[in-house]
Order: sequence, then structure tokens, then C-alpha cells
Amino acid sequence: MSMSAPRRSTATATADKIRAAAAALFVIRNYADVTIDQVADAADLTKGAVYHHFHSKERLYVDALLHDLDKKRRLHVSAAKTGGTCRERLRTLTASFLALPGDERKLIQLVRRDSNIFDDETRAQLVQAYQAALPDPIEGILRDGIRDGEIIPCDPRLLAWQFVATVEVLLTEYADQRFSCDDDKLNYVMSVFFGGCQATSPGGDA
Repeated sequence: MSMSAPRRSTATATADKIRAAAAALFVIRNYADVTIDQVADAADLTKGAVYHHFHSKERLYVDALLHDLDKKRRLHVSAAKTGGTCRERLRTLTASFLALPGDERKLIQLVRRDSNIFDDETRAQLVQAYQAALPDPIEGILRDGIRDGEIIPCDPRLLAWQFVATVEVLLTEYADQRFSCDDDKLNYVMSVFFGGCQATSPGGDA
């Protein structure tokens, strides 16, 4: 076996370790407040080792988010391909997202929180990756639901963004206090999205 293979494997593992440490810091602190020294300490590496893999804090931030969003894209695309009704497929996709560790869930919010500090090209790259990870797979499911008569005719793109917004509300501390487990969160999302929140009269009429 070539000696280059173990070196590549070690380098990949180190880069993954740096990304994970950086991502955890970026979730709890503003971009401007995170330093390479902090990342190095969190990863138990030297500052030089971090710069060896990522030449700047911006490059590290963007790489960490793109890496995470691609992971979510593959997860959600796989979930979207499962069989069943529109509702069942959407539930499977949402459950796969809610099964992620807390910090990994919250990483998706950084695109909107921090993207405006970067240049147009970088911001577009992050937004495109975000869309591919979340609204795009959801939109595909909703299009099928509209086609099959499970959902009323409407704009599936807008509906996908509405669903994403409903899920992201559950990433707040208040939602963590309100719901005892992820299954309760999942049931809430599906109920509100498909059933709405309009109350009915005792006689059953709206």
C-alpha cells in the first residue's frame, strides 16, 4: 500500500476534527468572536496545525458549513426517496433531521445569521448549499404531493420554505422547554403543517 494513503487518511481526520471544533464554536458565538486560537484549543491542536488545513478563519467557516450542508443534503435526499405518501416521506425527512445532535441542527441557521458578512460569491455559495440541503428535497416531496392530489394546488417552493421555517422554530430554547422529546416536536410540525391551527366549533364546523 502506498504511504500516501495513511497520510491522506490522517489529514482528513485532522481536518474533520478542526471542522467539528470550529462548528461548535460558531454555533454558540458570533463569527467575529471566534478566533483560530479558540478553534485550536477546542480541537486540541496547535494554531499552526489549523492554518495548515485552513488558511484563514473565513475559509474554515465556509468549509465547515459547506461540509455540514452537504452531509444534510445527502441525508435529506435519501429520506426524500423513501416510499409512501407525501406526508410519510416528509415525516421521514424531518425525523432524520431532528435525530441529529443539537449543534448539528443549529448549524443550518448560521447561513442566514452570518452570510451577509461575506462577499457576494461566498454568500451565494452558502445559500445554494443551504437550499440544496433543505428546501430543495422538501419541495420535491411537496410537488409529488400536489401531483398526486394529497396537497391542494399551490406554489411548492413557497410551501417548502414555510415548512422549513416551521421546523427551524423548533431549534429554539423555548421549543426545547415546551416539548419533552423530538417525537413531540415532529408530531407538532406535521400536525400544524398538514392540519393547520384553526379551531373547530363543538359541532365540527370551522
